[in-house]
Amino acid sequence: MSSSVTKIAKPQLRRLLTSSLKRELFVGGLIGATVVIAYKALVNDPRKQRYAEFYQDYDMKRDFERMKAANIFTSARPDGSIDEW
Repeated sequence: MSSSVTKIAKPQLRRLLTSSLKRELFVGGLIGATVVIAYKALVNDPRKQRYAEFYQDYDMKRDFERMKAANIFTSARPDGSIDEW
């Protein structure tokens, strides 16, 4: 009967904080690096691609003329005259 009984290991009482911090910092760094890589791949790169596609055929002058004709600006009238102060 004594052969089936095993001794329980003593708990670690010294340097418990140091050993647990090493493990937690490693796991935290691993999770942080995973999140950064996932954010870059899933959010940042597609956003850069959309900006690049938008500005490939974007014409600022044509857009300005469209907004000026819609009378969006208060200082530039559609006929080309400028408001005086």
